[in-house]
Amino acid sequence: QVQLVESGGGLVQAGGSLRLSCAASGRTSSTYTMGWFRQAPGKEREFVATITWGAGGTYYADSVKGRFTISGSNAKNTVYLQMNSLKPEDTAVYYCAAGMALRDRWAAAKYDYWGQGTQVTVSS
Repeated sequence: QVQLVESGGGLVQAGGSLRLSCAASGRTSSTYTMGWFRQAPGKEREFVATITWGAGGTYYADSVKGRFTISGSNAKNTVYLQMNSLKPEDTAVYYCAAGMALRDRWAAAKYDYWGQGTQVTVSS
């Protein structure tokens, strides 16, 4: 099992920044890809960004490209999501996820482990 704990959410004004963190523990050797997803009230969970350790690189949803940056350390079992130029439509619960997928990393079904989520609220 892998446990994921998110932190760093909060309330910020439009145009501001937040940095989310996700700490992984347990059998982290069984995960190769980590991602961030978000879910706004009344909407389905949607992909935000993903990072694959090694040569897999990063990948972003079009809605956050150029504003959000995913990074992390496999050795430290931690992944971050730096969010800049936040917009009210970024308001959602943000979830950290981990899995072994090397393809279709935008798909929630490809991830085996999920955190509890952290609330991000952007006021206009």
